[in-house]
Amino acid sequence: METYNLPAKPKVLVFDIDSTLYTCPKYAFEQIDCQVRHYADLNGLTHENARKMIRELRKKWASEHDGKKISLGNLFVTLGVSIETSIEWRKTLFDPFDYLKKDERLIKTMAELSKSFYSICVTNNPVLPARKTLEAIGISQFIPHIVGLDTCFASKPSEKILEKAVLLASEDLRKNISYSECISVGDRFDIDLDLPLRLGMGGILVSGVEDVWDLHQKLPQLVAKN
Repeated sequence: METYNLPAKPKVLVFDIDSTLYTCPKYAFEQIDCQVRHYADLNGLTHENARKMIRELRKKWASEHDGKKISLGNLFVTLGVSIETSIEWRKTLFDPFDYLKKDERLIKTMAELSKSFYSICVTNNPVLPARKTLEAIGISQFIPHIVGLDTCFASKPSEKILEKAVLLASEDLRKNISYSECISVGDRFDIDLDLPLRLGMGGILVSGVEDVWDLHQKLPQLVAKN
């Protein structure tokens, strides 16, 4: 776990979902690969050739953008696959319940965090599969809103997504929340933390749900050090 610019009095935790609130490499891989395979089938490519093409495009994009990563949704846009099309693919090509199960440690963590913080999720999946993911791991009740690919029709990193998350938090808390009162929690710096940090949020980089399990205990101590 790495922390960045944690605010003195955070009120809102903005969680990524995939590979942040669960650790399941098989499911994380399948979410990406099933879309690549589907693209291949629609365009007369072999699955392996499509995978190779995506890898090369990611590498090329990174080389042209100071080593930063690009989301699959944004990469597909460069290939003529609209965000709207990506949304429909992600709604139908995989089911979280095939891979995930309730995480009792995470349930306890989120229950404790909910006593002091408002939590919201932002994801590059549409809201429907994202909500199913939260239900599968057992924490849906702690996340009143998900800002997904079909909320703003944008893929992270996107300021529109973060603006929407802060607006929803402000409405629920009945006070104007600023970026400086939020902490973004995610597993990919370029996708989950870079833009939030530039907007004034704090950031917590995790390597998987194992880093989140003790967050209810560690966060007050981490905030106190900043």
